[in-house]
Amino acid sequence: MKFSLSRMQIRHRPSSGLIGKARRIRGIRLDQPAIQCQIRFLLCSNGTDMDYDWLSDFEALAQHRNFSRAAAARNVTQPAFGRRIRALEEWIGAILFERTPQGARLTAAGEHFQPHARDLLNILDRARRETRVIGERNTTALTIAATHALSFTFFPGWIRRAMQAQALGAINLISDSMAACEQLMLSGEAQFLLCHVHQAVAPPFAADRFASMRIGDDVLLPLCAPNESGGARWALPGTAAEPTPFLGYSQASGLGRIIAACGGLHIGASATNLTSHLAATLATLARDGHGVAWLPLTLAAEDLDCGRLVRAGSDHLDIPVEIRLFRSPDRLNEAAEDLWTGACHHSQERR
Repeated sequence: MKFSLSRMQIRHRPSSGLIGKARRIRGIRLDQPAIQCQIRFLLCSNGTDMDYDWLSDFEALAQHRNFSRAAAARNVTQPAFGRRIRALEEWIGAILFERTPQGARLTAAGEHFQPHARDLLNILDRARRETRVIGERNTTALTIAATHALSFTFFPGWIRRAMQAQALGAINLISDSMAACEQLMLSGEAQFLLCHVHQAVAPPFAADRFASMRIGDDVLLPLCAPNESGGARWALPGTAAEPTPFLGYSQASGLGRIIAACGGLHIGASATNLTSHLAATLATLARDGHGVAWLPLTLAAEDLDCGRLVRAGSDHLDIPVEIRLFRSPDRLNEAAEDLWTGACHHSQERR
């Protein structure tokens, strides 16, 4: 069975044609989703165009194998969801799911159609993103995702240096956790990602798809508040008698992944008091005397210079890290290409 995009017209909403005309029938409310679904179902056998949503419905049911859970995932009622699945089967001309008391499972025809449906969704999503980029080529809009720690201190100076010969234009900086930033890149909602990386942690993206460059260096230091004499209030390594209170990063944090991967920190006996995905939050907690936190020097430099934070251990506990810029595999607009070129030149000048 072959599927050709040139033969299949796909719509998000029925704004014209028979359904649009039917809306004008006096006394009948045909603008409700359930009624529209029934109309699509009835018109399928007459050669009506396929609805884009049916592909997503198919994927949801193939994944959940249960009409109720799949309908909830698609945010529609179960009866409406079932009608849409039947409409897709009618359009194809084959039963895609075997209905059983335990749920639904793919038939042989459904298993054959599944990779085609997934490919069509991916192609359409990529076409949408690339078309949007082409439409933005003459704009100066940039969307950059950056982890919280780098957004506060590193990013402002770096973007000025990288774009010193270019007008900055409009920049949308999204500051979030590493996990959230990764999703922004994978979904095509950000053109660049700025983050810390370490060789002990697997790269966040496949190198053959997401190009990256090293644009800076940083180091994670074990820091805590000073005691009355100016020394460390909490010393590393801790002991069983006096365990060191540890301020940790949550699982969503990229810095947390790095520290976990460098598990041989030899911090001795310790107890995790508080966790956060924000390095700035842990810095505040450390200044207030709640424990020891591994903080990036780019964030903690001023506190160290002013004596608000001090080292809690020797420099062999330091964790050197890179600051890298990842670019989206999608086509970039002119402003994004200018930024990438400027970042390359600035990175080469640092060496």
